[in-house]
Amino acid sequence: MNIGNIAAQAQAPAPLVTRERAAVSLLFFLNGMVIGAWVPKIPLFANALALSESALGMMIFAFGVGSLVLMPIAGMQIARFGSSAVVKVTTLLFIPTIVLVTLAGSIWAGAVAIFLFGGLTGAMDVAMNANAVEVERKMRRSIMSSCHAFWSLGGLVGSATGGILIAAIGATGHVLLLAAVCLALFQVALPMILPDAPHPSEKAAGGKLPLTPLPWLIGLMALFSMVPEGTVLDWSALYLRNELGASTAFSGFAFAAFSLTMAILRFAGDFVRDRFGAVKTMRFCAVAAFVGLVLAGQAPNVTVALIGFAIAGVGISNLVPIAFSAGGNVPGLAPGIGLSVVTTMGYSGILFAPSLIGFIAEHTSLSNVYTAISALLLVVLALSGLARHADRVQGD
Repeated sequence: MNIGNIAAQAQAPAPLVTRERAAVSLLFFLNGMVIGAWVPKIPLFANALALSESALGMMIFAFGVGSLVLMPIAGMQIARFGSSAVVKVTTLLFIPTIVLVTLAGSIWAGAVAIFLFGGLTGAMDVAMNANAVEVERKMRRSIMSSCHAFWSLGGLVGSATGGILIAAIGATGHVLLLAAVCLALFQVALPMILPDAPHPSEKAAGGKLPLTPLPWLIGLMALFSMVPEGTVLDWSALYLRNELGASTAFSGFAFAAFSLTMAILRFAGDFVRDRFGAVKTMRFCAVAAFVGLVLAGQAPNVTVALIGFAIAGVGISNLVPIAFSAGGNVPGLAPGIGLSVVTTMGYSGILFAPSLIGFIAEHTSLSNVYTAISALLLVVLALSGLARHADRVQGD
């Protein structure tokens, strides 16, 4: 009887809050805050370098190229050194890149800066997600939705304060303050980051792609969920400013509204999924995201657009965490392999697709763009039955 009690205690989940969970949550928040602060800077970046919408699209494309170049390199370094070592290095390198983007004085300097900004964003993203997985394993709890919620909360803080601070202390003052805050948060998180061992087996399997279509279809769900998210991130400020007449200080509130509802629903995501199941949760989220994007795209004024972006945030909130969880639980496939397919496809949507919007926007309007991309959520809805694999994390 005593042996049974000892075994049960050994398998019991850890407390809800641990030092390691706090550390990885801070890293997600830090990354999200920098990306959120980038949103109100985008119009200023375009104006400073005299970029057209198509040229700005090319710059955003360089951001995506940087991410997809450095993301697999980060993955290989995680296999070699462990996620804790890589997340420490990538975070320290990531923070100064927002300063470089702000101070870039020529198109070529801007291209190099935004390539590094995107590359180290992606590298840090891979490392902190990998460390979150390690924390999940130690805690025997799902924490991924809440980690992504902290990213959204950081995005909310960064975007909501960015325009106001730029107007108050200028773009340079804002970015120096941002970097100082990020360094302080990193110092708080640093001693609490969960140390983990290298993963040589993942390195050995890294070049093998699965032949079964299931992870690719789940990856398609992640892709079509993250294209709208990337479009809101990169183009919502310009949409409010250029087509709905919002001020610079107010333009960042589109992404702020989106991030607020996304953060709230992601904090509740684990509970909702446990209560209703991954399939029902994904279907509700896909419908809400569709409605929100159509409302934002057809908005007659800024207020209606903000409501639309807020509803879209409700919908998109848990689509990606569920897809990632499903990808890591594909039957007959190593978790790392399935998850690598889904995350790569998903992040290509948030990194590359928005760069094409600049070319499209020159021939139509961002209003039409937001309305059109809502159709992607209908594909997610059609494939939502595949989300059942996300529930295997509970069943196994």
